[in-house]
Amino acid sequence: MLTGKRVLIVGGDARQLTIARTLVERDAAVCLAGYENLHAPLPGTRLVDLAPETLAGFDAVIFPAKGIGEDGAVESLFSPKPLLLREAHFRALRGAVLYTGIAGPYLREQAMKFGLPLVVLFDRDDVAILNAVPTAEGAIMFAIQHTDITLHGSDAAVIGFGRVGMTLAPRLRALGARVRVFARQPEALARAYEMGLEPLDLGALRSEIRPVDLVFNTVPAPILTADVLAEMKPSAFILDLASAPGGTDFLFAEKRGIRALLAPSLPGLVAPKTAGKILADVLTRLIAAQKP
Repeated sequence: MLTGKRVLIVGGDARQLTIARTLVERDAAVCLAGYENLHAPLPGTRLVDLAPETLAGFDAVIFPAKGIGEDGAVESLFSPKPLLLREAHFRALRGAVLYTGIAGPYLREQAMKFGLPLVVLFDRDDVAILNAVPTAEGAIMFAIQHTDITLHGSDAAVIGFGRVGMTLAPRLRALGARVRVFARQPEALARAYEMGLEPLDLGALRSEIRPVDLVFNTVPAPILTADVLAEMKPSAFILDLASAPGGTDFLFAEKRGIRALLAPSLPGLVAPKTAGKILADVLTRLIAAQKP
Protein backbone atom coordinates (compact mmCIF):
# COMPACT_ATOMS: atom_id res chain seq x y z
CA MET A 1 0.00 0.00 0.00
CA LEU A 2 1.00 3.60 -0.56
CA THR A 3 -0.79 5.11 2.42
CA GLY A 4 0.78 8.44 3.32
CA LYS A 5 2.61 8.84 0.00
CA ARG A 6 2.02 12.09 -1.92
CA VAL A 7 2.48 11.74 -5.66
CA LEU A 8 2.42 14.42 -8.36
CA ILE A 9 1.82 13.45 -11.99
CA VAL A 10 2.95 16.16 -14.42
CA GLY A 11 1.63 16.05 -17.98
CA GLY A 12 1.54 12.96 -20.15
CA ASP A 13 -1.10 11.02 -22.04
CA ALA A 14 -3.63 8.26 -21.42
CA ARG A 15 -0.95 6.10 -19.80
CA GLN A 16 -0.80 8.54 -16.89
CA LEU A 17 -4.52 8.08 -16.26
CA THR A 18 -3.98 4.36 -15.68
CA ILE A 19 -1.02 5.17 -13.45
CA ALA A 20 -3.10 7.64 -11.43
CA ARG A 21 -5.97 5.17 -10.96
CA THR A 22 -3.58 2.44 -9.81
CA LEU A 23 -1.85 4.72 -7.31
CA VAL A 24 -5.20 5.88 -5.91
CA GLU A 25 -6.26 2.24 -5.52
CA ARG A 26 -3.08 1.74 -3.46
CA ASP A 27 -4.16 4.64 -1.20
CA ALA A 28 -1.66 7.24 -2.43
CA ALA A 29 -2.62 10.93 -2.41
CA VAL A 30 -2.39 11.80 -6.12
CA CYS A 31 -2.27 15.30 -7.62
CA LEU A 32 -2.40 16.05 -11.35
CA ALA A 33 -0.75 19.02 -13.09
CA GLY A 34 -1.69 19.73 -16.69
CA TYR A 35 -5.05 17.94 -16.72
CA GLU A 36 -7.51 20.82 -17.04
CA ASN A 37 -9.10 19.33 -20.17
CA LEU A 38 -10.07 15.99 -18.68
CA HIS A 39 -13.65 15.20 -19.71
CA ALA A 40 -14.49 14.06 -16.19
CA PRO A 41 -12.62 14.32 -12.89
CA LEU A 42 -10.48 11.31 -12.02
CA PRO A 43 -11.85 9.97 -8.72
CA GLY A 44 -9.45 10.26 -5.81
CA THR A 45 -7.17 12.79 -7.49
CA ARG A 46 -6.80 16.56 -7.17
CA LEU A 47 -5.84 19.08 -9.84
CA VAL A 48 -3.04 21.51 -8.99
CA ASP A 49 -1.37 24.39 -10.80
CA LEU A 50 2.20 23.86 -11.92
CA ALA A 51 3.53 26.65 -9.75
CA PRO A 52 6.62 26.33 -7.52
CA GLU A 53 4.66 27.23 -4.39
CA THR A 54 2.35 24.20 -4.88
CA LEU A 55 5.11 21.62 -5.35
CA ALA A 56 6.55 21.22 -1.86
CA GLY A 57 5.99 18.05 0.14
CA PHE A 58 5.63 15.45 -2.60
CA ASP A 59 7.30 12.08 -2.18
CA ALA A 60 7.31 11.25 -5.88
CA VAL A 61 6.91 13.17 -9.14
CA ILE A 62 6.03 11.31 -12.34
CA PHE A 63 6.86 12.87 -15.70
CA PRO A 64 5.66 11.64 -19.13
CA ALA A 65 7.22 8.71 -20.94
CA LYS A 66 8.90 11.19 -23.29
CA GLY A 67 10.42 13.06 -20.37
CA ILE A 68 11.04 16.79 -20.51
CA GLY A 69 12.22 18.88 -23.44
CA GLU A 70 15.51 20.73 -23.35
CA ASP A 71 13.57 23.97 -22.92
CA GLY A 72 11.78 22.56 -19.87
CA ALA A 73 8.58 21.86 -21.80
CA VAL A 74 6.37 19.00 -20.67
CA GLU A 75 3.85 17.54 -23.08
CA SER A 76 0.31 17.00 -21.84
CA LEU A 77 -2.59 15.63 -23.84
CA PHE A 78 -5.02 17.15 -21.35
CA SER A 79 -3.76 20.71 -20.97
CA PRO A 80 -4.86 23.75 -23.01
CA LYS A 81 -1.59 25.51 -22.30
CA PRO A 82 2.09 24.53 -22.45
CA LEU A 83 3.72 23.26 -19.29
CA LEU A 84 7.17 24.61 -18.49
CA LEU A 85 9.47 23.51 -15.68
CA ARG A 86 12.12 25.96 -14.55
CA GLU A 87 14.78 25.85 -11.84
CA ALA A 88 12.31 27.20 -9.28
CA HIS A 89 10.08 24.17 -9.82
CA PHE A 90 12.90 21.70 -9.23
CA ARG A 91 14.10 23.64 -6.20
CA ALA A 92 10.59 23.31 -4.73
CA LEU A 93 10.62 19.55 -5.32
CA ARG A 94 13.50 18.88 -2.94
CA GLY A 95 12.82 15.70 -1.03
CA ALA A 96 10.95 14.05 -3.93
CA VAL A 97 12.05 11.20 -6.19
CA LEU A 98 11.64 11.95 -9.91
CA TYR A 99 10.35 9.27 -12.29
CA THR A 100 10.47 9.57 -16.08
CA GLY A 101 10.39 7.34 -19.13
CA ILE A 102 13.35 9.00 -20.85
CA ALA A 103 15.74 11.53 -19.31
CA GLY A 104 17.40 14.17 -21.47
CA PRO A 105 20.29 16.43 -20.45
CA TYR A 106 18.03 19.18 -19.04
CA LEU A 107 16.20 16.88 -16.64
CA ARG A 108 19.40 15.15 -15.57
CA GLU A 109 21.09 18.50 -14.98
CA GLN A 110 18.24 19.84 -12.82
CA ALA A 111 17.98 16.61 -10.82
CA MET A 112 21.71 16.67 -10.10
CA LYS A 113 21.73 20.38 -9.28
CA PHE A 114 19.05 20.06 -6.61
CA GLY A 115 19.95 16.58 -5.34
CA LEU A 116 16.79 14.91 -6.64
CA PRO A 117 16.96 11.14 -7.17
CA LEU A 118 16.06 10.35 -10.80
CA VAL A 119 14.65 7.01 -11.95
CA VAL A 120 14.61 6.43 -15.72
CA LEU A 121 11.94 3.81 -16.20
CA PHE A 122 12.74 2.78 -19.77
CA ASP A 123 16.29 1.92 -18.69
CA ARG A 124 14.83 -0.82 -16.48
CA ASP A 125 14.39 -4.31 -17.92
CA ASP A 126 11.15 -4.86 -16.01
CA VAL A 127 9.65 -1.94 -17.95
CA ALA A 128 11.44 -2.10 -21.30
CA ILE A 129 10.92 -5.81 -21.97
CA LEU A 130 7.19 -5.68 -21.25
CA ASN A 131 6.86 -2.36 -23.11
CA ALA A 132 8.31 -4.01 -26.21
CA VAL A 133 5.10 -6.01 -26.62
CA PRO A 134 2.74 -3.07 -27.35
CA THR A 135 5.56 -1.52 -29.40
CA ALA A 136 5.82 -4.62 -31.59
CA GLU A 137 2.05 -4.98 -31.97
CA GLY A 138 1.75 -1.28 -32.82
CA ALA A 139 4.53 -1.56 -35.40
CA ILE A 140 2.72 -4.41 -37.11
CA MET A 141 -0.52 -2.41 -37.07
CA PHE A 142 1.21 0.62 -38.64
CA ALA A 143 2.81 -1.56 -41.31
CA ILE A 144 -0.56 -3.03 -42.27
CA GLN A 145 -2.22 0.39 -42.31
CA HIS A 146 0.43 2.13 -44.39
CA THR A 147 1.22 -0.45 -47.06
CA ASP A 148 -0.72 -2.15 -49.82
CA ILE A 149 0.83 -5.60 -49.36
CA THR A 150 0.36 -8.37 -46.83
CA LEU A 151 3.00 -9.10 -44.23
CA HIS A 152 2.74 -12.71 -45.36
CA GLY A 153 5.22 -13.12 -48.19
CA SER A 154 6.84 -9.73 -47.62
CA ASP A 155 10.54 -9.12 -47.17
CA ALA A 156 11.10 -7.38 -43.82
CA ALA A 157 14.19 -5.98 -42.12
CA VAL A 158 14.55 -5.34 -38.39
CA ILE A 159 17.51 -3.08 -37.59
CA GLY A 160 18.78 -3.59 -34.08
CA PHE A 161 18.07 -6.66 -31.98
CA GLY A 162 17.54 -5.32 -28.50
CA ARG A 163 14.34 -5.57 -26.51
CA VAL A 164 12.05 -4.24 -29.26
CA GLY A 165 13.79 -5.94 -32.17
CA MET A 166 13.83 -9.28 -30.37
CA THR A 167 10.10 -9.00 -29.69
CA LEU A 168 9.09 -7.72 -33.13
CA ALA A 169 11.11 -9.96 -35.46
CA PRO A 170 9.58 -13.35 -34.48
CA ARG A 171 6.08 -11.87 -34.68
CA LEU A 172 6.73 -10.74 -38.24
CA ARG A 173 8.05 -14.21 -39.08
CA ALA A 174 4.98 -15.82 -37.50
CA LEU A 175 2.84 -13.78 -39.89
CA GLY A 176 4.73 -15.18 -42.86
CA ALA A 177 7.33 -12.48 -43.57
CA ARG A 178 10.91 -13.25 -44.47
CA VAL A 179 12.80 -11.44 -41.73
CA ARG A 180 16.34 -10.13 -41.95
CA VAL A 181 17.88 -8.96 -38.67
CA PHE A 182 20.70 -6.41 -38.87
CA ALA A 183 22.83 -6.10 -35.74
CA ARG A 184 26.43 -5.45 -34.68
CA GLN A 185 26.92 -7.73 -31.71
CA PRO A 186 27.80 -11.39 -32.42
CA GLU A 187 25.53 -12.55 -29.60
CA ALA A 188 22.58 -10.69 -31.15
CA LEU A 189 23.25 -12.29 -34.53
CA ALA A 190 23.54 -15.70 -32.87
CA ARG A 191 20.22 -15.18 -31.10
CA ALA A 192 18.54 -14.16 -34.36
CA TYR A 193 19.83 -17.32 -36.04
CA GLU A 194 18.66 -19.45 -33.11
CA MET A 195 15.16 -17.94 -33.53
CA GLY A 196 15.00 -18.93 -37.19
CA LEU A 197 15.63 -15.44 -38.54
CA GLU A 198 18.22 -14.32 -41.09
CA PRO A 199 21.09 -12.59 -39.25
CA LEU A 200 23.16 -10.00 -41.08
CA ASP A 201 25.93 -7.72 -39.88
CA LEU A 202 24.87 -4.09 -39.71
CA GLY A 203 27.81 -3.23 -41.94
CA ALA A 204 26.09 -5.09 -44.78
CA LEU A 205 22.94 -2.96 -44.57
CA ARG A 206 23.57 -0.99 -47.76
CA SER A 207 24.13 -4.06 -49.92
CA GLU A 208 21.41 -6.23 -48.38
CA ILE A 209 18.58 -3.68 -48.14
CA ARG A 210 17.63 -3.67 -51.83
CA PRO A 211 14.88 -6.34 -51.88
CA VAL A 212 13.29 -5.27 -48.59
CA ASP A 213 9.63 -4.16 -48.53
CA LEU A 214 9.36 -3.19 -44.85
CA VAL A 215 12.07 -1.72 -42.63
CA PHE A 216 11.70 -1.42 -38.85
CA ASN A 217 14.51 0.57 -37.27
CA THR A 218 15.11 0.44 -33.52
CA VAL A 219 18.58 2.04 -33.42
CA PRO A 220 18.66 5.69 -32.17
CA ALA A 221 21.53 6.72 -34.45
CA PRO A 222 21.92 7.65 -38.15
CA ILE A 223 21.41 4.23 -39.73
CA LEU A 224 19.16 4.74 -42.75
CA THR A 225 21.36 7.40 -44.33
CA ALA A 226 21.11 8.75 -47.87
CA ASP A 227 23.61 6.12 -49.08
CA VAL A 228 21.45 3.32 -47.70
CA LEU A 229 18.16 4.84 -48.82
CA ALA A 230 19.52 5.21 -52.35
CA GLU A 231 19.71 1.41 -52.55
CA MET A 232 16.11 0.85 -51.44
CA LYS A 233 13.18 0.49 -53.78
CA PRO A 234 10.78 3.48 -53.78
CA SER A 235 7.86 1.24 -52.80
CA ALA A 236 9.49 0.32 -49.49
CA PHE A 237 8.03 1.42 -46.18
CA ILE A 238 10.14 2.50 -43.18
CA LEU A 239 8.87 2.62 -39.62
CA ASP A 240 11.42 4.21 -37.31
CA LEU A 241 10.79 3.10 -33.72
CA ALA A 242 13.89 4.73 -32.24
CA SER A 243 13.61 7.70 -29.93
CA ALA A 244 13.46 11.09 -31.66
CA PRO A 245 14.93 12.14 -34.03
CA GLY A 246 15.21 8.50 -35.08
CA GLY A 247 17.80 6.90 -37.32
CA THR A 248 16.37 7.79 -40.74
CA ASP A 249 17.19 10.58 -43.17
CA PHE A 250 13.53 11.49 -43.60
CA LEU A 251 14.17 14.31 -46.08
CA PHE A 252 16.09 12.06 -48.45
CA ALA A 253 13.50 9.31 -48.05
CA GLU A 254 10.83 11.77 -49.13
CA LYS A 255 12.91 12.79 -52.17
CA ARG A 256 13.15 9.14 -53.18
CA GLY A 257 9.43 8.60 -52.72
CA ILE A 258 9.97 6.19 -49.84
CA ARG A 259 7.32 6.43 -47.16
CA ALA A 260 9.02 6.78 -43.77
CA LEU A 261 7.36 7.41 -40.41
CA LEU A 262 8.83 8.17 -37.00
CA ALA A 263 6.87 6.41 -34.26
CA PRO A 264 8.90 6.39 -31.03
CA SER A 265 5.96 6.22 -28.59
CA LEU A 266 3.73 3.51 -30.02
CA PRO A 267 2.64 1.97 -26.68
CA GLY A 268 0.94 5.21 -25.66
CA LEU A 269 -0.83 5.41 -29.02
CA VAL A 270 -1.98 1.85 -29.63
CA ALA A 271 -2.29 0.36 -26.14
CA PRO A 272 -2.26 3.12 -23.52
CA LYS A 273 -4.08 1.03 -20.93
CA THR A 274 -1.62 -1.86 -21.15
CA ALA A 275 1.38 0.47 -21.37
CA GLY A 276 0.06 2.44 -18.40
CA LYS A 277 -0.38 -0.72 -16.35
CA ILE A 278 3.21 -1.78 -17.06
CA LEU A 279 4.45 1.55 -15.74
CA ALA A 280 1.96 1.64 -12.85
CA ASP A 281 2.98 -1.77 -11.51
CA VAL A 282 6.65 -0.82 -11.45
CA LEU A 283 5.99 2.65 -10.02
CA THR A 284 3.86 1.18 -7.24
CA ARG A 285 6.73 -1.05 -6.13
CA LEU A 286 9.33 1.71 -6.39
CA ILE A 287 7.31 4.33 -4.53
CA ALA A 288 6.36 1.84 -1.81
CA ALA A 289 10.07 1.10 -1.31
CA GLN A 290 11.00 4.77 -0.90
CA LYS A 291 12.26 5.63 2.55
CA PRO A 292 10.39 8.44 4.35
